[in-house]
Amino acid sequence: MPTLGYFTLLFILTLRYLLVAGGAFLIFWIWKPKWVAPRRIQQRLPHPEVIRREILWSFSTSLIFAAAGRLLFWAKENGHTLIYESVSDYGWWYLFLSILFYMILHDTYFYWTHRWMHTKTLFKWFHQVHHDSRVPSPLAAFSFHPLEALVEAAILPLLAFLFPIHIGAFLAFLTIMTFLSVINHLGYEIYPKGFPDHWLTRWIISATHHDHHHQSYGHNLGLYFTWWDHWMKTQDLEYSKRFAQITNGSMEATLQKAA
Repeated sequence: MPTLGYFTLLFILTLRYLLVAGGAFLIFWIWKPKWVAPRRIQQRLPHPEVIRREILWSFSTSLIFAAAGRLLFWAKENGHTLIYESVSDYGWWYLFLSILFYMILHDTYFYWTHRWMHTKTLFKWFHQVHHDSRVPSPLAAFSFHPLEALVEAAILPLLAFLFPIHIGAFLAFLTIMTFLSVINHLGYEIYPKGFPDHWLTRWIISATHHDHHHQSYGHNLGLYFTWWDHWMKTQDLEYSKRFAQITNGSMEATLQKAA
């Protein structure tokens, strides 16, 4: 596997942000397809200055994520990680299972560090920047203060040092992480009606789920899955109702009144 330098990684991460987050913003916030227009979660619009800051903070995050990626490449080159390149080392079954395993571990790490950053002492230093996006858009997906970006970046080398993963599975995990982070901040609900009530999808976080966190702060702290919120009693008890109102096109009056 070729080694990637810091500036190459920075270019890739910046391009990722422009294509995935910027592309989602262009489609859902500028073009506004007819099918998704009624599924707007909040009717308020973010101030243009907030959008500008989201882009700048996201570029700052890319600087830090690129450094973490370069550290990971250096560690792999020197035999310090458990990233492997031959599928036969662990088999195909482990390759696919390891993606889900990494997501579960990342979700656990995120929930508890996220909850930690919501403590009164740390919030303004770590997490206030992200919550400046009261009306989240896709451009807010990676809008972090550098201290929070360091916390977010730390999970990648930590996992790679502790648990084997194929390089292809690792890249798939990073891709899934990117797309789900953008979906969580989409500002529109794209999942089907009944999503929070189905026995399987009720455990998957939606844009409605995370959007409420940007408004209420103390609820819905997970990244991919809702189970930690359920277990720790931080799940918004009105989530299913809110989702139904949005997907039925009846949320507008409620949100305007709340605003």
